[in-house]
Amino acid sequence: IVHREHQESQEESEPRGQNNPFYFDSDRWFHTLFRNQYGHLRVLQRFDQRSKQIQNLENYRVVEFKSKPNTLLLPHHADADFLLVVLNGRAILTLVNPDGRDSYILEQGHAQKIPAGTTFFLVNPDDNENLRIVKLAVPVNNPHRFQDFFLSSTEAQQSYLQGFSKNILEASFGSDYKEINRVLFGEEEQQQQDEESQQEGVIVQLKREQIRELMKHAKSTSKKSLSSQNEPFNLRSQKPIYSNKFGRLHEITPEKNPQLRDLDVFLTSVDMKEGGLLMPNYNSKAIVILVVNKGEANIELVGQREQQQQQQEESWEVQRYRAEVSEDDVFVIPASYPVAITATSNLNFIAFGINAENNQRNFLAGEEDNVMSEIPTEVLDVTFPASGEKVEKLINKQSDSHFTDAQPEQQQREEDRKGRKGPLSSILDTFY
Repeated sequence: IVHREHQESQEESEPRGQNNPFYFDSDRWFHTLFRNQYGHLRVLQRFDQRSKQIQNLENYRVVEFKSKPNTLLLPHHADADFLLVVLNGRAILTLVNPDGRDSYILEQGHAQKIPAGTTFFLVNPDDNENLRIVKLAVPVNNPHRFQDFFLSSTEAQQSYLQGFSKNILEASFGSDYKEINRVLFGEEEQQQQDEESQQEGVIVQLKREQIRELMKHAKSTSKKSLSSQNEPFNLRSQKPIYSNKFGRLHEITPEKNPQLRDLDVFLTSVDMKEGGLLMPNYNSKAIVILVVNKGEANIELVGQREQQQQQQEESWEVQRYRAEVSEDDVFVIPASYPVAITATSNLNFIAFGINAENNQRNFLAGEEDNVMSEIPTEVLDVTFPASGEKVEKLINKQSDSHFTDAQPEQQQREEDRKGRKGPLSSILDTFY
């Protein structure tokens, strides 16, 4: 077995991360759909265009939305199911249907499925904090491609109502076309005379009195059940499934939430302290799309090197894919590929697990959930160079589970040398 390593620093002349097909640097791989002084909408490049190893993500896209305080993302719908997650700030999400509308106040960690074709709009009601949202999009018409349909006519786009003929609009609204144009689209003369009053795009500013009125009709979602069929749920509403002094992992699976069951997706939020390590593990069948919210980390992913067609199948090569990730970056972890994550600063990331039903996370180290520790001694004896007893002793030496110190020996040496708490320990005491 041959081992190879993908390391971005090998060729400084190449753009950051070009050698790693699973790493999506936010500065390079996001395409801007819309941007103005109030915020932006961006979509990540198609996953299947980066690597054949993640072709099954062809029909999934990642969308990022950011907006400044007191702003509105105008009403629209899309030909895609969305799973929306609030990363930072506060939002009023309103879903509009033929029989009414539902408005919710969302905080950090809240998630909500928006079914394809549902008209919705988003408000950032805060006076000071920016709103940041990430959406997993699952197109319904075409693989990997979706379209937004906005009701309003702005400098960024036409209202989709303008696509209908004059006769259809007059018959549908029971009004003269001039009146329809004036009310819904704006007369050309008025557009030319009063350009400053025209909306500059799909993200616009709201007045405080408008926001206060919208807040009156919005429901608080802080105490909603995870099993709610249609209403938002919060990733942090229950105890973490893994937790110690180095990190914690919250996760909601399809078995616990009908919205996630419809999409066959699990949703994860991970907090890690600087110097913490999420021990090597792999998912049995879920492909994980990791989005960095805050902080920085080093990721090591172990997989099989993509072979050329001319090469023989017998030459199976282990390849390590490394990446230094930071805020807004995306990293894909294919099913069954072992991965380890080291926090180089206080870190938070969220993750979408695709093909989540009946997925099993297997750890390769640690006291609990360690799949290696379940292998009988007799099998270990012929699997590794050392005796089965020695292998067992090594496997069982680690007393931590799931999260641990990334550099325990170095940290201990620093503490012994200084005769006091090292920098990692002091951070750990104050992170939560």
